[in-house]
Amino acid sequence: MNRREALSSVALLLGGTIIGAEMFLSGCTNENKKIGTLGLDFSPEDTSFLDEVGETIIPATDTPGAKDAKIGEFMHTIVRDCYNKSDQDIFIAGMAKLNESSKTMNGKYFLESSPEERKKLLIALDKEQKDYAASKKPTDPTHYFRMMKELTVWGFFTSEPGATKALRYIAVPGRYEGCIPYKKGDKAWAT
Repeated sequence: MNRREALSSVALLLGGTIIGAEMFLSGCTNENKKIGTLGLDFSPEDTSFLDEVGETIIPATDTPGAKDAKIGEFMHTIVRDCYNKSDQDIFIAGMAKLNESSKTMNGKYFLESSPEERKKLLIALDKEQKDYAASKKPTDPTHYFRMMKELTVWGFFTSEPGATKALRYIAVPGRYEGCIPYKKGDKAWAT
């Protein structure tokens, strides 16, 4: 599978929604900062772990991968500054659950697993989160893997390497061109 097919699959899987999008649009103002979430910090090992999860979701090929976009740092910032306390708790617990799932499925923790074992694990977790989403009530919390996956895609395509090397990019402001010819195989536009 090439990058274009992988990204098309990811876009279809996500259905165009992102957890925390409302907070992103409102400037990531986390009201809970006043009640104790300000101190939420990830260790360098946590950031490295999230980089590897992201890299498994969007691996480097002929274009950069999620690690090149420093996806672990992005996730840390969004979870700390934008997620409410309950979503933060789900995300943090989800990191441990993902690692334990790896131990159960592969006999070793996520970072010790081979790229192929990591991929199989994340495919299984993606199926689990889809099944969960299909039967969840509106009041039920979001599945932790959906959060990780959405943050990976969001962070990658809004990063410099994602926007300039995986997508076509023209710095704005520029002139408006209402009709641009499309050739089969052209990259999508980032701007």
